Amino acid sequence: MKRRDFLQGSALTLAAGSTLTPAELLANPSATKATYPPGLMGMRGSHPGSFETAHALSWSGQKWPKPKQQTDDTYDLVVVGGGLSGLAAAYFYRQRIGAEARILVLDNHDDFGGHAKRNEFTVDGQTLIGYGGSQSIDTPGSYSRVAANLLKELGIDTDQFYTYFDAEFNKRHDLTDGIRFAAADFGETKALPNFFSWFESWPAAEINRRIDQFPVSPATRTSLKRLAAGQLDPSKEVLAMAANAKQTSTNTFLKAAYGMTDEGLFLLNRVSGPLWGMSLDSLSIMESIGAYMLGEPAANALFEIIPWADDYVEPKDESEPYIFHFPDGNATIARLLVRSLIPGSVPGRTMEDVVTAAADYSKLDQRENNVRIRLNSTAVNVENRDGGVDVTYVQNGKTVRVRSLHCTLACYNNIIPHLAPEIDEPQRQALQYPQKVPLLLINVALRNWQAIADSGIGGFYAPSGVLCNMAMDFPVSLGNYKFTNSPNTPAVLQGWGAPGCGQSGTAKEQLNLGRHEIFNTSFDSYEQQILEELNDVWGANGLDVERDVAGLTINRWPHGYAYEYMDLWDSAKYSRGAGPHVIGRQQIGNITIANSDSEAYAYVNAAIDAAHRAVRELTT
Repeated sequence: MKRRDFLQGSALTLAAGSTLTPAELLANPSATKATYPPGLMGMRGSHPGSFETAHALSWSGQKWPKPKQQTDDTYDLVVVGGGLSGLAAAYFYRQRIGAEARILVLDNHDDFGGHAKRNEFTVDGQTLIGYGGSQSIDTPGSYSRVAANLLKELGIDTDQFYTYFDAEFNKRHDLTDGIRFAAADFGETKALPNFFSWFESWPAAEINRRIDQFPVSPATRTSLKRLAAGQLDPSKEVLAMAANAKQTSTNTFLKAAYGMTDEGLFLLNRVSGPLWGMSLDSLSIMESIGAYMLGEPAANALFEIIPWADDYVEPKDESEPYIFHFPDGNATIARLLVRSLIPGSVPGRTMEDVVTAAADYSKLDQRENNVRIRLNSTAVNVENRDGGVDVTYVQNGKTVRVRSLHCTLACYNNIIPHLAPEIDEPQRQALQYPQKVPLLLINVALRNWQAIADSGIGGFYAPSGVLCNMAMDFPVSLGNYKFTNSPNTPAVLQGWGAPGCGQSGTAKEQLNLGRHEIFNTSFDSYEQQILEELNDVWGANGLDVERDVAGLTINRWPHGYAYEYMDLWDSAKYSRGAGPHVIGRQQIGNITIANSDSEAYAYVNAAIDAAHRAVRELTT
């Protein structure tokens, strides 16, 4: 099979009038205003040009001398980090201080939104939209008053998704979940219907029929069937494990309760990759089976034998399905925030019209606006001085010093001790406690999805390879954006990779190794492997990656999800309300900290809540 050569985005979509080549753009992403960041392909997320200065600061200890004279304007607030938390901090600060507040948002990437990343493709004249990071608004009914009000103020009405999300798409097109077996691990390469799903269930006879087709041993088939039916062994050993469900590893429990073979454990081990960034052997029983990751029967069987289940386990909530998803994920929230903060930056007035609106990046950093967003700008020093804050940052190799009354650090925790020299040792250690979860978010633009329709497999789980899973994107249509409804039209495939899965060591060691793997793997290598895996699943049904793949974007997030405390590795006393992150987020003079790390919770509402807390600390 030939390899389609996208080579770091050589198929870049350029705005009209640009005279720079793709190679020049990637070598210096900040060199032009003619680029439209969502349309860039190749290696995105933590893209070339976005992390080198921060690595020089944190890895090599490089120092940049502060300019003797202030080289930029004076602001009321400087926000370091233009993700959801940073943009929300700017929003809340202006809300509390007034529209006249002067605010500068600095971000090291060539686009705003942080992990809330938007990817666009133009295929045969049609615009396709995908998400490259933060995925959905998860259970908005559980949001704090602050987070819920922000969504409302931005014009987001989650009730509308019951209309916009096509819940019958898979059923209408007769698509099911699949599983990819690789010859290197299972003796043959094939794609088959899977036996479990997070989103649907099948009759026992159908599940057993599917398992019987797997290229695994009879013993493995038997243990998988028992798991799928929730038929665990209620021995004293298993009951003791259930009583200690937070301190017993999933793999240990699966062996004892279901007779799971090593082959079966290998097959299941990456089910947790997209949610945790780590394999099942790093999770407690409560974290994996309790989250319904191995099917509802297995979860219900576990709850039946946990003595304290009624006090701890909430019933599966069917009242808020997982449907609150914009075509670009939570990048829409970022775009609505920018629309509110900077007049004319994103045209339109509603959550529907923002989906297809083209952001005007030339308006993000204009002197006449009270709020400015400055991209490709990496902060290297933040210090309290004379009742205000001096912020030094690097842009295009030039060191700049800006002054503000207040500063909010909305970057991730691990980098903050390198930015703020005033932090004392206890706070420094607390900020360095978590390890960010490395992830890959992959979007593949197809000219048509006929091979998928013919296969009957709408998406697949992979026990090995780059992809943990790959599937048709969420079937959401709103405003002028319409999701594909015919196999002969273009579509986006969305995949996740979790390089921490399969690494050795403690949870944090696995995450660290996964992060280094991401940085040391080229786009070429990832691209070739991904296309081969797509061919494994759908090639027999006519998918020709040379002909049918129109674009490929890999969003690399070495510092992805916020670290959430884990049963097997962290103190039982730690929670979202207590733990090192609470010490780490302490105010430092006129400097506050806002990010999802500071909440130890990797969700949109955590980023919003953190921003509100940080601004309240500055303005109270």
